[in-house]
Amino acid sequence: MTDTPLASPSAAPQHGFDAEARPGLAEERRVLGLAVSAWPGVIAPIVIGVLALALWEAIVRIKAIPPYILPGPVLIAQTIVQDWGTLSQSLLITLRITFAALIAAVVVGVALAILFTQSKWLEKSLFPYAVILQVTPIVAIAPLIIIWVGDINLSLLICAWIVAFFPILSNTILGLNSADHNLVDLFRLYRASRWQTLRYLRLPAALPYFLGGVKISGGLALIGAVVAEFVAGTGGRASGLAYRILESGYRLQIPRMFAALVLVSASGIAIFVLTSTISHLVLRRWHESAIRREA
Repeated sequence: MTDTPLASPSAAPQHGFDAEARPGLAEERRVLGLAVSAWPGVIAPIVIGVLALALWEAIVRIKAIPPYILPGPVLIAQTIVQDWGTLSQSLLITLRITFAALIAAVVVGVALAILFTQSKWLEKSLFPYAVILQVTPIVAIAPLIIIWVGDINLSLLICAWIVAFFPILSNTILGLNSADHNLVDLFRLYRASRWQTLRYLRLPAALPYFLGGVKISGGLALIGAVVAEFVAGTGGRASGLAYRILESGYRLQIPRMFAALVLVSASGIAIFVLTSTISHLVLRRWHESAIRREA
């Protein structure tokens, strides 16, 4: 059996890649900070959205639909500008509750997930109650929480936290348990402590799952805050966007109601984009889900 000579390190292709020798892996040209190939994914949704809004406005004008039944996009935009002082304050209140609930969900969810993976008996004892908390409709228990807690802001925070908590808990547990078993055995072979295994193996393995849970929980926290504001707003004590929707409906100020709805939807989109961007920035250099592959 003859030995095959190994290529010298200098003859091997370097990891920096030669753009002329391998043009398929050359850095792609960018326009306004985005790669050229990424622009169709940005332009297409914008074009469809503009066409849908134009069609909506045309139908309202052609059919002469009254604003108190269905306002057009132009009137809604004018209402946002005119009532921005009031709507912006309500928007800040809703976003403050949303982000506070999301942060609380991250802290509590990750802490419990670590405890559950360190003690299977603890997980079997407490995880079913987390499931019960998740499947209980928040609209059914929000009035009780508001009555029991007394403080309206804390009540809204608890309601939003209940909705946002479970995806982070379940995703993080899944990630912590998804560490490569061969690597777990290797750590055990080298007598690594539980803390070392958690820090250097399980937490990095759980990071993509955790970030996926955060993307889900961001929108759920907003939904929980809005639902809780709807319940609290019936008593006239809340002043978030949900209360503005209720107030506008009672007064038949339908353009203002649509304006508040647009702000809620825009906030949800912004939260999703923010969490997705954070996830991409964290994972883009090492995880398969975020590494860009050349054609």
